Amino acid sequence: MMKIDPNPHQLSVLVLHGPNLNLLGLREPGIYGVSTLAQIDTKLVELGRSLNTVVECLQSNHEGVLVDAIHNARDRQQGIVINAGAYTHTSVALRDAISAVQIPTVEVHLSNIYKREQFRHHSYLASIVVGQISGFGANSYYLGLQSLVAHLEDISKQ
Repeated sequence: MMKIDPNPHQLSVLVLHGPNLNLLGLREPGIYGVSTLAQIDTKLVELGRSLNTVVECLQSNHEGVLVDAIHNARDRQQGIVINAGAYTHTSVALRDAISAVQIPTVEVHLSNIYKREQFRHHSYLASIVVGQISGFGANSYYLGLQSLVAHLEDISKQ
Protein backbone atom coordinates (compact mmCIF):
# COMPACT_ATOMS: atom_id res chain seq x y z
CA MET A 1 0.00 0.00 0.00
CA MET A 2 1.43 3.36 -1.05
CA LYS A 3 0.71 6.04 1.57
CA ILE A 4 1.90 9.45 2.69
CA ASP A 5 1.01 10.82 6.13
CA PRO A 6 -1.59 13.59 5.90
CA ASN A 7 -1.49 16.93 7.60
CA PRO A 8 -4.79 18.16 9.07
CA HIS A 9 -5.34 20.71 6.28
CA GLN A 10 -5.10 18.24 3.44
CA LEU A 11 -7.75 16.07 1.93
CA SER A 12 -7.13 12.34 1.97
CA VAL A 13 -8.30 10.05 -0.82
CA LEU A 14 -8.19 6.27 -1.03
CA VAL A 15 -7.59 4.78 -4.49
CA LEU A 16 -8.73 1.17 -4.78
CA HIS A 17 -7.75 -1.17 -7.60
CA GLY A 18 -9.65 -4.43 -7.97
CA PRO A 19 -8.79 -7.85 -9.34
CA ASN A 20 -6.18 -8.37 -12.05
CA LEU A 21 -5.12 -4.73 -12.04
CA ASN A 22 -1.81 -5.84 -10.53
CA LEU A 23 -1.10 -7.22 -14.04
CA LEU A 24 -1.35 -3.84 -15.76
CA GLY A 25 1.35 -3.38 -18.36
CA LEU A 26 1.28 -7.13 -19.08
CA ARG A 27 -2.41 -7.96 -19.36
CA GLU A 28 -4.01 -7.20 -22.73
CA PRO A 29 -2.13 -3.93 -23.37
CA GLY A 30 -4.38 -3.23 -26.38
CA ILE A 31 -7.30 -2.86 -23.94
CA TYR A 32 -5.66 -1.76 -20.70
CA GLY A 33 -2.55 0.08 -21.92
CA VAL A 34 1.12 -0.34 -21.11
CA SER A 35 1.32 1.61 -17.84
CA THR A 36 2.00 -0.53 -14.81
CA LEU A 37 0.00 -0.20 -11.62
CA ALA A 38 3.12 1.11 -9.85
CA GLN A 39 3.46 3.84 -12.47
CA ILE A 40 -0.20 4.80 -12.11
CA ASP A 41 0.05 4.86 -8.31
CA THR A 42 3.17 7.04 -8.42
CA LYS A 43 1.45 9.55 -10.72
CA LEU A 44 -1.65 9.54 -8.51
CA VAL A 45 0.41 10.35 -5.42
CA GLU A 46 2.23 13.14 -7.32
CA LEU A 47 -1.05 14.52 -8.67
CA GLY A 48 -2.50 14.37 -5.18
CA ARG A 49 0.39 16.46 -3.84
CA SER A 50 -0.27 19.10 -6.50
CA LEU A 51 -3.91 19.13 -5.37
CA ASN A 52 -2.98 19.34 -1.65
CA THR A 53 -4.40 15.84 -1.24
CA VAL A 54 -2.86 12.75 0.32
CA VAL A 55 -3.43 9.70 -1.88
CA GLU A 56 -3.28 6.16 -0.50
CA CYS A 57 -3.40 3.33 -3.05
CA LEU A 58 -4.38 -0.30 -2.52
CA GLN A 59 -4.82 -3.18 -4.97
CA SER A 60 -6.40 -6.50 -4.11
CA ASN A 61 -7.73 -9.48 -5.98
CA HIS A 62 -9.93 -10.26 -2.96
CA GLU A 63 -13.35 -8.70 -2.56
CA GLY A 64 -13.28 -8.79 1.25
CA VAL A 65 -9.99 -6.87 1.38
CA LEU A 66 -11.55 -4.13 -0.74
CA VAL A 67 -14.68 -4.07 1.46
CA ASP A 68 -12.49 -3.81 4.58
CA ALA A 69 -10.51 -0.95 3.02
CA ILE A 70 -13.74 0.92 2.26
CA HIS A 71 -14.92 0.43 5.86
CA ASN A 72 -11.55 1.61 7.22
CA ALA A 73 -11.67 4.70 5.02
CA ARG A 74 -14.67 5.96 6.96
CA ASP A 75 -12.51 7.60 9.64
CA ARG A 76 -9.46 8.30 7.47
CA GLN A 77 -10.40 9.54 4.00
CA GLN A 78 -12.78 12.11 2.60
CA GLY A 79 -13.07 10.42 -0.80
CA ILE A 80 -12.52 7.21 -2.74
CA VAL A 81 -11.52 6.56 -6.34
CA ILE A 82 -12.26 2.97 -7.28
CA ASN A 83 -11.56 0.77 -10.26
CA ALA A 84 -13.32 -2.34 -9.07
CA GLY A 85 -12.35 -4.26 -12.21
CA ALA A 86 -14.61 -7.26 -12.75
CA TYR A 87 -16.23 -6.67 -9.34
CA THR A 88 -17.91 -3.64 -10.93
CA HIS A 89 -20.27 -6.03 -12.67
CA THR A 90 -20.73 -8.60 -9.89
CA SER A 91 -20.24 -7.18 -6.41
CA VAL A 92 -23.21 -6.13 -4.37
CA ALA A 93 -20.84 -6.26 -1.38
CA LEU A 94 -18.67 -3.43 -2.75
CA ARG A 95 -21.76 -1.45 -3.65
CA ASP A 96 -23.18 -1.85 -0.16
CA ALA A 97 -19.86 -0.95 1.50
CA ILE A 98 -19.57 2.29 -0.49
CA SER A 99 -23.19 3.11 0.24
CA ALA A 100 -22.76 2.36 3.96
CA VAL A 101 -19.73 4.57 4.58
CA GLN A 102 -21.22 7.53 2.67
CA ILE A 103 -17.84 8.71 1.40
CA PRO A 104 -18.00 10.48 -1.97
CA THR A 105 -16.67 7.99 -4.52
CA VAL A 106 -15.70 8.17 -8.18
CA GLU A 107 -15.72 4.99 -10.29
CA VAL A 108 -13.03 4.71 -12.96
CA HIS A 109 -12.22 2.23 -15.72
CA LEU A 110 -9.28 2.11 -18.09
CA SER A 111 -11.40 0.87 -20.99
CA ASN A 112 -14.81 2.11 -22.09
CA ILE A 113 -16.92 -0.59 -20.48
CA TYR A 114 -19.89 0.36 -22.68
CA LYS A 115 -17.96 -0.52 -25.86
CA ARG A 116 -17.09 -3.97 -24.56
CA GLU A 117 -18.96 -7.20 -23.89
CA GLN A 118 -22.59 -6.79 -22.85
CA PHE A 119 -21.99 -8.14 -19.32
CA ARG A 120 -19.61 -5.21 -18.69
CA HIS A 121 -22.29 -2.62 -19.43
CA HIS A 122 -23.85 -2.94 -15.98
CA SER A 123 -22.14 -1.41 -12.95
CA TYR A 124 -23.41 -2.14 -9.46
CA LEU A 125 -21.58 1.00 -8.34
CA ALA A 126 -22.87 3.55 -10.85
CA SER A 127 -26.05 4.43 -8.98
CA ILE A 128 -24.26 5.30 -5.72
CA VAL A 129 -21.08 7.05 -6.88
CA VAL A 130 -20.59 10.76 -7.57
CA GLY A 131 -19.56 9.97 -11.13
CA GLN A 132 -17.97 7.49 -13.49
CA ILE A 133 -15.02 7.96 -15.87
CA SER A 134 -14.10 5.28 -18.38
CA GLY A 135 -12.24 4.79 -21.60
CA PHE A 136 -9.24 7.08 -21.12
CA GLY A 137 -6.68 4.50 -20.03
CA ALA A 138 -4.56 5.55 -17.07
CA ASN A 139 -5.90 9.08 -17.52
CA SER A 140 -9.25 7.81 -16.21
CA TYR A 141 -7.62 7.57 -12.77
CA TYR A 142 -6.12 11.07 -12.98
CA LEU A 143 -9.38 12.59 -14.21
CA GLY A 144 -11.21 10.72 -11.46
CA LEU A 145 -8.90 12.07 -8.76
CA GLN A 146 -9.09 15.63 -10.09
CA SER A 147 -12.88 15.45 -10.32
CA LEU A 148 -13.24 13.99 -6.85
CA VAL A 149 -11.01 16.63 -5.27
CA ALA A 150 -12.98 19.39 -7.02
CA HIS A 151 -16.22 17.81 -5.76
CA LEU A 152 -14.89 17.56 -2.19
CA GLU A 153 -13.77 21.19 -2.28
CA ASP A 154 -17.20 22.23 -3.58
CA ILE A 155 -19.10 20.41 -0.84
CA SER A 156 -16.76 21.78 1.85
CA LYS A 157 -17.83 25.31 0.82
CA GLN A 158 -21.53 24.55 1.32
